[in-house]
Amino acid sequence: MSDIEIRDDRQAGRLEAFTGDELVGHIEYFVLAEPARALVPVHTIVEPEHEGHGIAGSLARELYALAAREGIVVAPLCPYVVKWAERHPDEAPAADPALRQAALEWLKAHPGRF
Repeated sequence: MSDIEIRDDRQAGRLEAFTGDELVGHIEYFVLAEPARALVPVHTIVEPEHEGHGIAGSLARELYALAAREGIVVAPLCPYVVKWAERHPDEAPAADPALRQAALEWLKAHPGRF
């Protein structure tokens, strides 16, 4: 989808995809601080009328690019991002399993967040 704009709302923990002024999808994430900094995507959501246009893939690609620009890794918990990363290993370096475990523990400690 060529007319998509992706914006990072770090404060809200959302990477958002827009077509014009319309929000068409997003990835909800948090930033893990310990044991190492990582972006941790939890959910990927695309509005039903926009499914099948590559929006989720564009969001996942931008999440990994954002992490690379910041010099950190992505430790995905979102099933879609996990599968996307498996299909794109050249763009999505695997995170240390300890980071994924730390992310799961953070999520358990913050049950109302997601």
